[in-house]
Amino acid sequence: MVKVSVICPFHNEEKYIRPCVESILRQDFPQSEIELFFVDGSSTDGSRAILNDYCLQYPFMKVIDNPDKIVPCAMNLAIAKSSGEFIVRMDMHATYAPNYISTLVSCSQNLRAANVGSAWQTDVLCKTPVSLAIREVLRNRMGVGNARFRLGVDSVMEVDTVPFGCFPRSVFETYGLYDTRLARNQDIELNKRIARKGGKIFIIPDTSCAYYAREDYVSLAKNNFSNGKWNILTVFYTGELHSLSLRHFVPLLFLCSLVIPTILGCFMPLFFCLSLFSFLLYMLLISQEAYKIARQNDLNFVYLVLAFLTLHLSYGAGSCMGICALPFVKR
Repeated sequence: MVKVSVICPFHNEEKYIRPCVESILRQDFPQSEIELFFVDGSSTDGSRAILNDYCLQYPFMKVIDNPDKIVPCAMNLAIAKSSGEFIVRMDMHATYAPNYISTLVSCSQNLRAANVGSAWQTDVLCKTPVSLAIREVLRNRMGVGNARFRLGVDSVMEVDTVPFGCFPRSVFETYGLYDTRLARNQDIELNKRIARKGGKIFIIPDTSCAYYAREDYVSLAKNNFSNGKWNILTVFYTGELHSLSLRHFVPLLFLCSLVIPTILGCFMPLFFCLSLFSFLLYMLLISQEAYKIARQNDLNFVYLVLAFLTLHLSYGAGSCMGICALPFVKR
């Protein structure tokens, strides 16, 4: 039996800790062969106290401090302290199927992969009409694009990125550690770097995790504004456009199709028509999709439309802010 090091960064996640930890405790992989690092980015809520109670009960769990607070620093810190033959990166906003660790480790060995992950099923902890609408939009291809880990697979497939994957320890020696300049997108960037240099990344259908999304429009907007901003900064810091995929820039292109013709319309009114056409076409598309989702899932049509708008506009606005920030950022 191989030894596995599980690493789970966190910061102020008291709402999500117990579901996550309990799902880890239900794993069918022997606890005697697991070392579990919870890496605390200076939490100020009750997260640390909850985890300290778990650590007293389960000696294979440890909480360590991450004074730099961001995820790549947490991962690199715990990798340096770990001793497992395999590293499994987990997230506190998720719960994991009982065979998650065992299946990823087994497939990693059989496929000789640099990284193996599974699909995630987007869910919400507190189910309200608004949170359920957000959940469905974040499960929808029109909402989040064509990422295979969001849509799922029926067979083993080679991909460019997976979330919460399983790495042989040698991967970090061969391809390098997480990029500590990236407060977001560090997992995607690492996977893209591995793939560019010849490593194989696979998504498998034999296990899964549930990822718990933001549950109100304000939280959704804040999260996706930051995601959009860091798309631009990730490309800037790495100097690699291929650090991300085309789908990450679609909201920016949509927002530009509204803003640029509107600005030009101040000088040539005909351009206002282009901006209006782009917005009306977008509203038609998301309204059709929202109507279909509403009928299938007995959800509120207006809440679904607002979820699409919040997701896409905040993401695009974040990317615009990232572009505006570039003159003030040092590589």
